[in-house]
Amino acid sequence: MRRRRVNRVATISMHTSPLDQPGTGDAGGMNVYVVEVAKRLAQLDVEVEIFTRQTARDLPPVAELAPGVLVRHVTAGPYEELDKADLPGQLCAFLSGVLRTEAMYDPGRYDVIHSHYWLSGQVGWLAKERWGVPLVHTMHTMAKVKNLLLAEDDRPEPSARVFGEEQVVDVADRLVANTEAEAGELIDLYGAPRERVAVVNPGVNLSVFQPASKGAARHRLGLPQDAHVLLFVGRIQPLKAPDVLLRAASRMLVEEPGLRSRLVVACVGGPSGSGLSRPALLAELSAELGISDVVRLVPPAPQDELADWYRAADVTVVPSHNESFGLVALESQACGTPVAAASVGGLRTAVRDGVSGVLVNGHEPEEWARVLRRFVHEPRWRAGLAAGAVEHAAAFGWTATAVRLAEVYAGALAHLHRAPVAISS
Repeated sequence: MRRRRVNRVATISMHTSPLDQPGTGDAGGMNVYVVEVAKRLAQLDVEVEIFTRQTARDLPPVAELAPGVLVRHVTAGPYEELDKADLPGQLCAFLSGVLRTEAMYDPGRYDVIHSHYWLSGQVGWLAKERWGVPLVHTMHTMAKVKNLLLAEDDRPEPSARVFGEEQVVDVADRLVANTEAEAGELIDLYGAPRERVAVVNPGVNLSVFQPASKGAARHRLGLPQDAHVLLFVGRIQPLKAPDVLLRAASRMLVEEPGLRSRLVVACVGGPSGSGLSRPALLAELSAELGISDVVRLVPPAPQDELADWYRAADVTVVPSHNESFGLVALESQACGTPVAAASVGGLRTAVRDGVSGVLVNGHEPEEWARVLRRFVHEPRWRAGLAAGAVEHAAAFGWTATAVRLAEVYAGALAHLHRAPVAISS
């Protein structure tokens, strides 16, 4: 029987471009995921073409991200960043651009569609029917899960998104979950058939995020060598809960005023989602709490600089109300910096409690202050976690993620055609 080879994947990332800087707007862990997976798939001789919405008039129609990886900019709506709530109105225009691209080539250009986030899943649903190829979908976040774990000042996801996600779950040939916990949510909350759910852990770029001198990193970033550095990295929005870190730091200073001269609370990232309505939230909260003198607000940083921030920190704080995985936690650990993370979602996989970091129940500032004081005052304990962090992160390379995804693609294609499939020649 002739074996079908997976030659080319159409990756759909409608609402955020892989070329955007993670840490602000809608760019975050999903952007990193799409970029890193595409590069590693190309190294496995699987070409990837990423379809994303064009957000500037001067962007080229096609850009090479890496050998074997193309980014295709599709005109759909105005040349500017749109709120995700406005993007459903551009689904038809975006789909039209995707279908027109495929129509310029001989039939069979794409073997598999991999869509990311529910909006892209809607596009992938129609494209798969037109092209006769399987649809693999990764949710990244799910409305039903977010609505169960809302931050106090956050707004619930609309019913239109819930319905749209349910449709994608119904039509996808394979659903990729980041962790077993997420797989369970797809099955229990969305009724996904277990046999169509594949667990594929995300990875970390171990060539960028690796241990190096803390002192040198602090020198490059202008941080005092004797500082106690608490680090937050991510988009500034209620879901990520950076306010929990600020309130915990305030509590630490109330209980130990002498700590003020050495404490640095660094927040690296920009406003996103509902956080866009209060872009100065962290500055205002710092002033309200009387800790502006110890807080450093830093714009989103490229990966090399971000690695320095991780190395410079004593602990990276991830107090999110929910995370499908938690790439920040993994990046920090790969740099040798342990993590204090909320015991939610994928963070329970990304952080090995008591070995590479600490999982914290709830979001009460008093409890977070108690945990963070240990990182400040127990250097031997912290050093043990740092060693465990490097070992734990080493098991999560992006190449392993890509290999597993290639297997999922091959399985979906084989099931569609009821034939053996090869992923490489």
